[in-house]
Amino acid sequence: MPTEHDQAKELVRQQVWDALEDAAAVHDVSVHGRIPNFKGADAAAARLATLPAWQAAAIIKAVPDKAQLPVRAQALADGKTVYMAVPRLAGPRPFYLLDPDEITVPPIEAASSRVAATAAPMVDVDALRPIQIVVLGSVAVNRDGIRIGKGAGYSDLEFALLTEAGLISPDTLVVTTVHPLQVVDSAIPATDHDVSVDLIITPDEVITCPVPHRPDGILWDHLAAEKIAAIPALQRRHASRS
Repeated sequence: MPTEHDQAKELVRQQVWDALEDAAAVHDVSVHGRIPNFKGADAAAARLATLPAWQAAAIIKAVPDKAQLPVRAQALADGKTVYMAVPRLAGPRPFYLLDPDEITVPPIEAASSRVAATAAPMVDVDALRPIQIVVLGSVAVNRDGIRIGKGAGYSDLEFALLTEAGLISPDTLVVTTVHPLQVVDSAIPATDHDVSVDLIITPDEVITCPVPHRPDGILWDHLAAEKIAAIPALQRRHASRS
């Protein structure tokens, strides 16, 4: 049964989805139920690429959503390694490895989730190197850096898994790229496992968020047994705790 927090988050989602559709600010006919593939994603990626932290980074972890395709392509064009999660973290090797030295098609093609699924090698957590920037997709985010995704929780799980493996540290920069209509003024409820962001990047501005929250690792008491059983990488770590 949805909690009060769940209901409050869903209300914000519906408001943002409606606003984006009313403004014709997305590429899809309907944005409901999705990370918005917003118009201006290219400009947001270009703005992110001007930041010194981006220019210094060698390894990026990014979500597979269409809205962040320009960010993944920019990273590959800039010679950065990109890790992208396999949908639902399914399978024993839950991340795609996009190596700029190995791609044989233009970065915008190599960075698409469709091409990655057929051409990029899948790797286990133990094969990854430390990550300098994490790029998250969002449905909504406020200026405190508290964000909402679609509601499945996989971005938070990926972050917790990589944190526990020592691949994400307090120095890792966490960003989200969004349309201005996705930046809301309202309070957004958050739990201990929710990851907030350091920076919000829109096509028009960079918003620095005060004291963002990030979990220290996997909060096992927040996970249902069914969720753990469905994700091999979680299964292994849970078994090693016993």
